[in-house]
Amino acid sequence: MKKAHELSLWAFIIVQPMMRAPSGLLKLFAVLYRPMNVKRIRTSLRALVLLVAAVTFAQKNTPPPNAGKATCVHPTKLYVEADESASQVATIQPGREMVIAEHSGKWLRVFANTDVSIVNEQDVPVFGNQTNTPPVSGWMIDKGIVTSNTPNGDEILFGAAATMELQASEPHPPPGAALSARGLYRMVVELFPQSSRVPEAMWRAADIRWQLQKADAFSLPSAHEKEAYLREQIDESEMKKIIKLYPHSRWAALAAFDMIDNKICGDWQGSEKCPEKEADFFVKYADDYPDSPKAPQALYQAAWRMASAGDMYQADNDEKKAGDARAKAKELSARLQSKYGQSDYAARAAGLVYMMDQKIPIYGSQEE
Repeated sequence: MKKAHELSLWAFIIVQPMMRAPSGLLKLFAVLYRPMNVKRIRTSLRALVLLVAAVTFAQKNTPPPNAGKATCVHPTKLYVEADESASQVATIQPGREMVIAEHSGKWLRVFANTDVSIVNEQDVPVFGNQTNTPPVSGWMIDKGIVTSNTPNGDEILFGAAATMELQASEPHPPPGAALSARGLYRMVVELFPQSSRVPEAMWRAADIRWQLQKADAFSLPSAHEKEAYLREQIDESEMKKIIKLYPHSRWAALAAFDMIDNKICGDWQGSEKCPEKEADFFVKYADDYPDSPKAPQALYQAAWRMASAGDMYQADNDEKKAGDARAKAKELSARLQSKYGQSDYAARAAGLVYMMDQKIPIYGSQEE
């Protein structure tokens, strides 16, 4: 009885608007309403109802096309109504992207992005990402809100981001400080694309993401694998974009240095090939970016690795290869001291050479 009643209801829904339809449509309905097609019709109509509901929900949570982008520089409460006594929807953290839909006195109606603004492209599903949190809408007080029309807005956002980044480096940082800093840097790029701060803001946002992903990747068991390709790789997309947009710049050089992390071994596992291969990566970097602030560090890293390889060959009783590796380490140290003599790494290289001359182990035990 229940099934028959349901079929009758669906038939009524379909038949009612068709009673006034041309005879051709009535004949078509007669065919469709055959028992073998009723189930298909019912399923299709249910799907249509769900689709309409989904579209309606999406429209309610989609900002108008002419809305302006913005962000906040301090945690800001979002209310369901333009009233401080109304229920709170969320607290919007600094750097989160917002879209202003309406002004009303001191109030703004906004659509705010509350999800975590750090994504590894390797984790995005092949057939689309369905896990993104939709923006929330509500009202907030127009205080500490920066838009593209805010005077000196790029400097305000960049300064707030630098402050957050500094706080994130402290022993007990505020929760989410690093992600807020990254978001603020990204909003400098988004809201003020012509600003002279954009290249550095892009680099700093990318570097924060890189360091967070690096800490995560290097905490996994796979981080101890000797071969780099056996461990989780850090997403290079933002670094490559900086190199493409600003080639031969300071920021491109810094991006290229970070990307060496994806090439080095995990644990050397007693293999001299690891420090030798890594030394080649650092030497190539110093050759490609001689004016980079990271060039002295790259040469020191290369020299230290060759000195370590010398110790490893020594432990294997291969005196010739041990001598060759140490000679290469001294050559790199001399290059570092000659080209970047005022760098801290030049002094460290001098100490490295002294330890080799004194036959003090560089790699492994620090005691003879």
